[in-house]
Amino acid sequence: MLALTSLTLSHFRSHLRADLHLDGRPVAIHGNNGAGKTNILEAVSLFSPGRGLRRASAAEMARRPEGLGWKLKGVLQTSEQAYEIETWSDEGAARQVRIDNKASNQIALGQICRVVWLVPVMDRLWVEAAEGRRRFLDRIALSFDPSHAEATLAYEKAMRERNKLLKEQIRDGAWYRVLEAQMGSAGHRIHEARSAAVQRLRQAQNDAETTFPTADLQLIQSEGEMPESESDLVTALSEGRMRDMAVGRTLVGPHRSDLIGTYASKGIAAKDCSTGEQKALLVSLILANARALAASEGAPPILLLDEVAAHLDKGRRAALYEEICTLGAQAWMTGTGPELFAELGARAQLLEVDEAEGVSQVKKS
Repeated sequence: MLALTSLTLSHFRSHLRADLHLDGRPVAIHGNNGAGKTNILEAVSLFSPGRGLRRASAAEMARRPEGLGWKLKGVLQTSEQAYEIETWSDEGAARQVRIDNKASNQIALGQICRVVWLVPVMDRLWVEAAEGRRRFLDRIALSFDPSHAEATLAYEKAMRERNKLLKEQIRDGAWYRVLEAQMGSAGHRIHEARSAAVQRLRQAQNDAETTFPTADLQLIQSEGEMPESESDLVTALSEGRMRDMAVGRTLVGPHRSDLIGTYASKGIAAKDCSTGEQKALLVSLILANARALAASEGAPPILLLDEVAAHLDKGRRAALYEEICTLGAQAWMTGTGPELFAELGARAQLLEVDEAEGVSQVKKS
């Protein structure tokens, strides 16, 4: 089991204060547009490492117009024990984490709580630039290995510094060697984690009985091949300095990777599928991620599905809810009306969000 049994939002986004008491079942949140439904899902996403489902800064999460700071508190129930978790930001400073009243960090948070999400902005995953697909895959890799975030941050920092040298036409190799060693180490770890995540998604899809289509996934490079080892990547970076200097940026490494999807049974590239088919492929991958985590961690992750019901027909909605309940996941879902969750019946906890005098109140329907 992995579920939040209580959640308190204080000065977070549109919520001055909101107190939710949960029982482990899926949570269906409904209300008018702008009432603060997605803000609740964003709060839950911050019980995992990173910047949350909107990738917002800590300052952007503070309630307006005060903007002084915000705080989230929750009780996380796992199969082994319950954890009291707090995360907050004061006046836009980097968010802090406390677990069982002890100062902690986001990696520790990721070790006890896995959160996977699907939000409307991801609907363009298959047709947007490769950066969005890398970010999508990195989030999946992070769900399996919380230390993946450290590797991506280290790689990006070293690459920024190397690119600065390239643009300034610095030719002294001594300036590059340390940075390229850092990029080689972190870059190899990134590629290995992404490749492992793709393989785990493939396996989870192949093993599942599901009404959602299977997505055949490939991790490719936009140009050439990804060097196989850490030393190979360091060598490629060293040998490519003059070429990179000519364009002012690094042309080899995991930042040049792309995730390609194909609707397996039809043999059609995901980017060429209909909008409905692309959505179904995304749902399939999120469910596969959840099944893979359930197999490796002993419990499915917390799922965040923002406005997912509105983009599925009645049959697919019922199929999604059935898979969520069979998996035993605490899925947090949003929609404008309770009728979107009718197929769940008593298997879900229904919450309504409305605005009263400018303050969002959350209540049981």
